[in-house]
Amino acid sequence: LKAIKDTLQGIPGKRSPKWQTVRKKFLAKNKTCAACGGTTTLEVHHKQPFHLHPELELEESNLIVLCEAGKYGLNCHLLCGHNGKYFDVNETVVEDAKYWKKKIKGE
Repeated sequence: LKAIKDTLQGIPGKRSPKWQTVRKKFLAKNKTCAACGGTTTLEVHHKQPFHLHPELELEESNLIVLCEAGKYGLNCHLLCGHNGKYFDVNETVVEDAKYWKKKIKGE
């Protein structure tokens, strides 16, 4: 699964050597899924995909935390980040995550 994610996010081995540090710091500041509030199996998702916008790879403003925990029966990374298909790009990921968070809370 990791190899698939790496491939979808760009060519394996072509990520910035700073990516893992940026990812770790972002997760330290953003400890919950933006869609369901979950705290396990968190992924840092690029709003503008790395393979299309490598210049935004390390930009914090281009990142959002989504989980793959299956809380409430949802894989938020797949649903909100990729419209249910890992090969898809969701340009409204932030709005969709907010929508699902409100829906889950019953608002």
